[in-house]
Amino acid sequence: MPRASKGRTRRLLLWCAATDRSFERAEQAGRSVLCGKCIHCGARHVLEQDGTPRTRATVEHIVPRHHGGRDDLGNLAIACARCNFGKGHRLDARRWDDPTLQRVIATLQARRRERMRPPLPGLELPPPPDDAASDDE
Repeated sequence: MPRASKGRTRRLLLWCAATDRSFERAEQAGRSVLCGKCIHCGARHVLEQDGTPRTRATVEHIVPRHHGGRDDLGNLAIACARCNFGKGHRLDARRWDDPTLQRVIATLQARRRERMRPPLPGLELPPPPDDAASDDE
């Protein structure tokens, strides 16, 4: 699979933050940013309003792309690079019917549903993510 472009990653991060209840607007160093939490560990993450991460925020595919996970908002969340890499390294390549993989997916899906909200008003959002737009920009 091709690696994501920076523009695509920023777009996905921005949409994840805009639709995640843990992310709110804040001021940091005189700039308006979005602050929220990792879907795994709850660590604080900060994004510029264009989706550029100020922290080590990454896009988490709850159902791994390896298993057909898509770029729809219900399957995307923001995670620490460490948490995301750890999940990928330990679980993503396991068989689909692996009970540990299924338990982690179910937990993350429940967390994402609890945190889901309509996009924050007033943000300038790019077109929403979908599989048609998931190729590199």
